[in-house]
Amino acid sequence: MAYQEVLTALADPTRRHILESLRNKPLTVGQLSVAQPVSRPAVSQHLKVLQQAGLVNVETAGTRRFYSVRREGLGELRTYLDGYWSDVLAAYGAEIERRFGDENAGTDH
Repeated sequence: MAYQEVLTALADPTRRHILESLRNKPLTVGQLSVAQPVSRPAVSQHLKVLQQAGLVNVETAGTRRFYSVRREGLGELRTYLDGYWSDVLAAYGAEIERRFGDENAGTDH
């Protein structure tokens, strides 16, 4: 999945809360609905968005469907954000070199 889909899915606070609820163990829609400020059908719709974004897995056990976090679903988002961090570090290094590079030019290390 592209990081844009993950960002869009996580933009909704209810979906973030659902994802956090799944952090420690798989849960059913009914179990998730108890802790959510929205109806059970709404939780199902939010889970569908999270699943389409690659953030949750669903496993069927008899008549129950268990949802769990798909940790690798955050990989592209992490890569995207790491790119910003790399840019920030590079800019910081360039600024340090600009400010202090001339001071160290004549010294032996």
